[in-house]
Amino acid sequence: MRLTLLGTGDAVGTPKIGCYCPACEDARKGGKSQRLRSSILVESGEGKILIDTSPDLRQQFLKQNLSCVDGVIWTHGHYDHYSGFGEFYRVQDKVDVYGIRETLEYIDQYVSFLKPRYHYVKLYEPFELIGLQFTFFKVNHPPVEVPVGVIILEGDKKVVITGDTNSEIPEASLKLMQDPDLLIADAIVPPHIHIEKHMNSEEAMALAEQLNAKEVVLTHLSHLFRPHNIEALFIPLGYDGQVFEL
Repeated sequence: MRLTLLGTGDAVGTPKIGCYCPACEDARKGGKSQRLRSSILVESGEGKILIDTSPDLRQQFLKQNLSCVDGVIWTHGHYDHYSGFGEFYRVQDKVDVYGIRETLEYIDQYVSFLKPRYHYVKLYEPFELIGLQFTFFKVNHPPVEVPVGVIILEGDKKVVITGDTNSEIPEASLKLMQDPDLLIADAIVPPHIHIEKHMNSEEAMALAEQLNAKEVVLTHLSHLFRPHNIEALFIPLGYDGQVFEL
């Protein structure tokens, strides 16, 4: 199993338009603070799955020399997680997409012209794609009613992706998330800032400890962190194009 963080930014990305903070300036110079919006590529010997379709999907595909995927998983219906799906226009027809019913029905309002093939998945019920086992678990990302994270299993290897969430994750989900080999955790801001909808980096690292994660990487990062080369000395910030092989 191979995972690539195609985009590690929050909804506005870094650099933020009109901002000249240290992280945005580092991003403009080509540093690792440069962050596209959230997508994760999951690969096995049997195919490729996208988790979320960033508004920057075209750029991400070109960077990774991708031309098609075997399916898309959507974690929730915020625009920075689905709106890049339109980039499949004249590239790939009738893409298989997976999500809970509420998420798929909401996103269908915007992407139905592409005629995706919808696969409705229930919370906590495993399903198979490209030789891997996927499971959705509920997280907490108000005002979204049923946002999900994703667990991926291959043999004895386990990856947990929190999706967008604050620290108030349901107990049933926490039990399922235990002991990951890799935790990819939402951590939108530094510790001194608190946001209702997301974890900050301190809360994300506390979650990693609670879950007994062997490795953790923080993603969905805003420009409010210090430049990547400084901040990454202290906490495991992800960066665009980062690869994990399990």
